[in-house]
Amino acid sequence: MSQYIFRRIIEAIPVVLGVSILVFLMVHLIPGDPAVALLGERATDENIDALRERWGLNEPLHEQYLIWVGNIMQGDLGNSRRGNLDISRELRNRFPATIELSLTALTIATLLGIPIGIFSAVKRNSWFDTGSMLGALLGVSIPIFVLGLLLMFFVGVELGWLPFISRLDSNISLERVTGLHTVDAIITGNWDAFVNAVSHLILPAITLMTISLAVIARITRSAMLEVLNQDYIRTARAKGLQERKVIRTHALRNALLPVVTIIGLQLGTLLSGAVLTETIFAWPGIGKWLFDSIQARDYPIVQSVTLLVAMIYVFVNLAVDILYTVIDPRVRNA
Repeated sequence: MSQYIFRRIIEAIPVVLGVSILVFLMVHLIPGDPAVALLGERATDENIDALRERWGLNEPLHEQYLIWVGNIMQGDLGNSRRGNLDISRELRNRFPATIELSLTALTIATLLGIPIGIFSAVKRNSWFDTGSMLGALLGVSIPIFVLGLLLMFFVGVELGWLPFISRLDSNISLERVTGLHTVDAIITGNWDAFVNAVSHLILPAITLMTISLAVIARITRSAMLEVLNQDYIRTARAKGLQERKVIRTHALRNALLPVVTIIGLQLGTLLSGAVLTETIFAWPGIGKWLFDSIQARDYPIVQSVTLLVAMIYVFVNLAVDILYTVIDPRVRNA
């Protein structure tokens, strides 16, 4: 098992290097000049050239890349173009908000999607199966920004049931420990802040999790249907085992590999989808920060946030590969 894990880690190194190159090149292909975006179109050529020289934008791309990677290796992500903010510090402040939102959405999607997929497979072609798959199709089809605006208008504005802006009410104070408001509220015993944080979390989490819920439910159903047609399932039933035990012990575990894969991929997808969700709900995470930075042509922030999300994709896939060995020991010899 240790050799399998070591091999996967070694294979991840060139992937990380390739990701860093792609992130750097994609950011620099964004139309517009960051110096002009900061100084304005009426700025003189001399001022623009001076600013580009100070930021190193006149250097060849490969030299800019080497400087950027060298700084990252030393733990220096640089400063933002606007406000001269320390990017590392801002990431530490904003990233917990995105993690809290994404993990909440993924947890809800997983806890609902897997049972829905299992029950749909077991009750194939029933009214529940048809209804759940139509709901999954609807969940995949509705854009995040449309669903978010609809929830804000009907649930937040018209009905007034839930707040829909920011993470906490302005009159609620909370001591920062981890940056995750729900966790910090539990640690400090601040239950008013916990209730308030959860109420702010519901609408953006529902908006963000709909696509993941639909995908997980559909993949679980497909995997279960394939497993339920196998000979060993018929043998287990012929032995007189209870249907619940057949489903839980024999079918579900063998159907988990594709489900675990899609759940791992959905975490990266949720981090990407958080850009729209956080912008709509004014959620102070890295998604909204990235959106604002793209508009401002703030290359250092865009590069750092995009690289962080890409790295999370890589390491989540690595974790999924390792988890395979727990679910199916045969993978270790693959």
